[in-house]
Amino acid sequence: MTGRDVESSGPPLILASASPRRRELLAQAGFTFEVTPTDIPELRKPGEDPIHFVTRLAREKAEAVAATHAVTPDTLVLGADTIVVVDEEVLGKPEDAADAARMLRLLSGQTHQVITGLCLARGLERQRAAEVTFVRFVTLSDQEIHDYVATGEPLDKAGAYAIQGRAGRWVPRIHGCYFNVVGLPLALVTSMIEAMRAGTRA
Repeated sequence: MTGRDVESSGPPLILASASPRRRELLAQAGFTFEVTPTDIPELRKPGEDPIHFVTRLAREKAEAVAATHAVTPDTLVLGADTIVVVDEEVLGKPEDAADAARMLRLLSGQTHQVITGLCLARGLERQRAAEVTFVRFVTLSDQEIHDYVATGEPLDKAGAYAIQGRAGRWVPRIHGCYFNVVGLPLALVTSMIEAMRAGTRA
């Protein structure tokens, strides 16, 4: 699959993610790219720092694509992973509806962090970074949580919510990059890609 746009100059770019939100955001930012999903176990190691966790997963995703697909030496592979952290607990995607409801109860009335880890790989070169956004939730009733989970929207989202979807009405403020909460911090990703492409031209 190819992202639409005008950004066709420079080395090829592959997005190592199945996330439709990341695909849409990268296309929105003006990049032409291919999508190659990976199947990396998203398991946190005991005591692993949240930022190290997401950047490690992003690196593993990028390296898996680079190792298993026929890529040219100058191909850029972008891996990404997003988690939610509240009261030092790391929330990935919920296992089921009950787990989604549990996560939403944890977020209710609290400020949490959304962390996206990134890895841009080209040959043996690796560029890693992370973006952190603080998100405030209003206090949710049990009925609101039940009704939201019933829509199915939270089931494939880190932290069990989509800020660009129905859950947006529960977010009075954020501090940091909005696009990071959706799934891909566009300004940071753009600077990483441009820097690596500039290295190619040098």
